Amino acid sequence: MFMINLLLLIIPALIAMAFLTLTERKILGYMQLRKGPNTIGPYGMLQPIADAMKLFTKEPLLPTTSTTTLYVIAPILALSVALILWTPLPMPHPLVNFNLGLLFVLATSSLAVYSILWSGWASNSNYALIGALRAVAQTISYEVTLAIILLSTLLMSGSFNIHSLITTQEHSWLLLPAWPLTTMWFISTLAETNRAPFDLTEGESELVSGFNIEYAAGSFALFFMAEYMNIIMMNALTTTIFMATPHNTALPESYTTNFMIKTLLLTALFLWIRTAYPRLRYDQLMHLLWKKFLPLTLALCMWYISLPTLTSSIPPQT
Repeated sequence: MFMINLLLLIIPALIAMAFLTLTERKILGYMQLRKGPNTIGPYGMLQPIADAMKLFTKEPLLPTTSTTTLYVIAPILALSVALILWTPLPMPHPLVNFNLGLLFVLATSSLAVYSILWSGWASNSNYALIGALRAVAQTISYEVTLAIILLSTLLMSGSFNIHSLITTQEHSWLLLPAWPLTTMWFISTLAETNRAPFDLTEGESELVSGFNIEYAAGSFALFFMAEYMNIIMMNALTTTIFMATPHNTALPESYTTNFMIKTLLLTALFLWIRTAYPRLRYDQLMHLLWKKFLPLTLALCMWYISLPTLTSSIPPQT
């Protein structure tokens, strides 16, 4: 039964990832006043299948100077971590109900750094190595902000359990009282998933292709799939933390529909940001985190910690 539930989680997530690539190309086409994919199938709907067939039937390449084991393991690890992150998300019921679900998500997402680092180091290419080092510094830095924001939300819910976090939003979303945290969380998820304007690990104008420059065919497709799986997962997590609808106020069908609509809107915002903003310089990326986001998140976290003490010390009105 567990394997059936696992397949029912993984297969829809993979299908959503495949059609997200088509959606991105269509949105980019419309926003740049050109046509997106429109020849493979009606309205280009079979383009993701054609891309998969093309990539996975190409001859795989293995650079002679690469470290073979890490070179092969890196893309497999990237996709595996992206799939594992879906297990604690309630849609409307999680595959595994962890008591420390948010901590599991934070810890597992950190493992994605290893796949990028291994791929860059094992490729034995200067471009790949620079892209991998950028990715490590960028991801680790922004995880500090993500962890502090999660701590602030946990102070409101009182539990690491994702279901408890949802039930605390019975009367209003956490988006409303914690909108500064929500804004910084959303920008940090852009950096965490290496999306524009924070796609410095794949800076074509600087690093040709970044950490995955020596990968082709199926191994490149695995990195590609992992990136888009992480985009959907991070937006689903944002919906769960800041814009959830409690189960007791909605039927499972309506909960799932609300969840999907909110996740799709946030994902579309990811794609819109790619069309609207140029890539930042690396020093601007780090300045935004260490000089702006980190002091703000620490100050807001201290505010949420002290708020119960301040409210309890106010004498009741007679």
